[in-house]
Amino acid sequence: MSLDAIKGIKPEGLWQRFYEISQVPRPSKKEEKIRAYLRQLLSELKLSWKEDAIGNIMAAVPATKGFENAPTIVLQGHVDMVCEKNKGTQHDFDNDPLNLKQIDGWITADGTTLGADNGIGVAAAIAVATDENAVHGPLELLMTIDEETGLTGANNLQPGFITGKILLNMDSEEHGAFYVGCSGGIDTVGTFTSEYENAKSGASAFEIMITGLKGGHSGLDIQTGKGNAIKILARTLLALEGVDYSVAKIDGGSKRNAIPREAEAIILIAPADETKVKDLLNDFQEKLQNEFKTSDGGLKIEIKKVNTPAKVFTKDFCNKIVDTLMAVPHGVIAMSQDIPDLVETSANLATIVTSENEVTIGTSQRSSVDSANKYIAQSVAAVFSLAGADIKTGDGYPGWKPDMDSNILKVSKKVFVDLYKKEPEIKAIHAGLECGILGDKNKGMDMISFGPTISGAHSPDEKVNIKTVEMFYDLLKAILKEIAEQGKN
Repeated sequence: MSLDAIKGIKPEGLWQRFYEISQVPRPSKKEEKIRAYLRQLLSELKLSWKEDAIGNIMAAVPATKGFENAPTIVLQGHVDMVCEKNKGTQHDFDNDPLNLKQIDGWITADGTTLGADNGIGVAAAIAVATDENAVHGPLELLMTIDEETGLTGANNLQPGFITGKILLNMDSEEHGAFYVGCSGGIDTVGTFTSEYENAKSGASAFEIMITGLKGGHSGLDIQTGKGNAIKILARTLLALEGVDYSVAKIDGGSKRNAIPREAEAIILIAPADETKVKDLLNDFQEKLQNEFKTSDGGLKIEIKKVNTPAKVFTKDFCNKIVDTLMAVPHGVIAMSQDIPDLVETSANLATIVTSENEVTIGTSQRSSVDSANKYIAQSVAAVFSLAGADIKTGDGYPGWKPDMDSNILKVSKKVFVDLYKKEPEIKAIHAGLECGILGDKNKGMDMISFGPTISGAHSPDEKVNIKTVEMFYDLLKAILKEIAEQGKN
C-alpha cells in the first residue's frame, strides 16, 4: 500500500503531503484535480490563497512571530507530472492514484513515474507552512501548472501575482548542489516551397538512412559531440559528388529539443551507378565512424531499394536544401565565462520534413544570456533568408544568467557549510527552468534552485532518495531561518 511506503520516514509532514499529492491525478495540462485538492487543503489550513486565470495558485503564509519584518520569500514548485508507465502496467493517469513503494532507501512507484518531480517541492512548501518548528519570515507558496509540456504556468504568470523578491525553486534533482542559472530558448523554422521535376525514365530509387546514433537532449547533451543525423545526411549526399543523382525526399529528426538520431533521403540514380554509390557510401561510412568513434560509435549509413517516385526535386532546389543544412549552425556556440564547463549558447538542427509541397527545417537555439540567444537565432534566420525560405521564429523563453554575487546564494552556501561541513556544488543547466521566466517577469528577483536526489525522472524508473529528502528539508528550513534572522530588524 502507498501509505505503508512512507510510514516512519522523516520528515513526516513532508511525506504525508507528498503521499496525498500522489493520490491525486495530475498529468500536465490536466491539473484540475490537483488544483481542487490544493484549494481545499489551503482553505482547511486557513491560509490566504488566490488562483490566476491560467491555474497557478499562490498561498500567503504569515511570518513566525517576531519575524514579520523579514523579507518575503517565494517557495516555488510545479504541480504537474510526466506520465509514463512500463509495458504491461495497468494505470490510468487521469483517474488512478499512484502506488508508492519503498525499496532500499528510495521511494518509487509501481511501474509508473513517481511525480517526485516536482511533487516533493510542492509538498515541502506546504509542510513548511504548517511546521511549528520552522522559523521564517513571510512566505508565498507559488504552485505553477504545466511546467513539463510548455512552462505554461510560469509563462502566463501576471505581474503582481507574487510580491517576494527572493525565490527558492525546489525543482532540482541533486542534493548538494545549488543551481544558479539556466538557458533560455527559441525556435527558428525555415519553410521552402518545393520545386519538382519529373523523374528520369528508367532511374532506380534508393533510400539512404543514417542510423545508429545516440541522439540526446539538445541542451544537456549538446557538448558531447554526438552526431546529428541531419547534418550527416547532408554530408553524405555531398559525398556522392561525381554521381548523377536526384533527390525526391529528405526527412529527419522528431523533436525540436532532441539531437536527431535518424535521417533519410530518397535518391534516384541510373541502374549502372548502383555499385559506385554503394562503394562511395561504404567509404564515407568508414570515415564517419572514425570521426565519431568516441561519441557515437554505432553510426551507420544504410541503403535499400524502394519504389521509384514520379517526381524529384530540381537540381537547384536540392542544392539549396543541402547547402542550407550544411550552413545552419549546430552545436556549442559559446561556453560560460562564469561557471566552468557550462555551455552558455548552443544551436540544434532538429528536424527536416518533406511534405507534398514544402520542405520545413526546424531548429532550436539556447543561451543563458538573452542577447546571445537572440544573436544565434538571428544567425539561423539569416541562413534561411539567404536561401529564400519563409521564416517563423517562436516567442521563446528567457534564460537565467548566473549571478555569482547573489545574496541568496551566499546565504545558502553558508547554511549548507554550517549543516554539512563541506562546500555545496554551484551549477547551472543548459536547459529551461521556470526560474528564467519568473525572474524575467519579476525584475530584481534573487533566486536559487535546489532539491533532493531524484533518479530516473520522466520514466517509470523515477525514484527519490529518502535520506536526501530529509536533508533537503532541513536545508530549506535553515535557509529560511537565516534569512528571517538577518532581516528581523
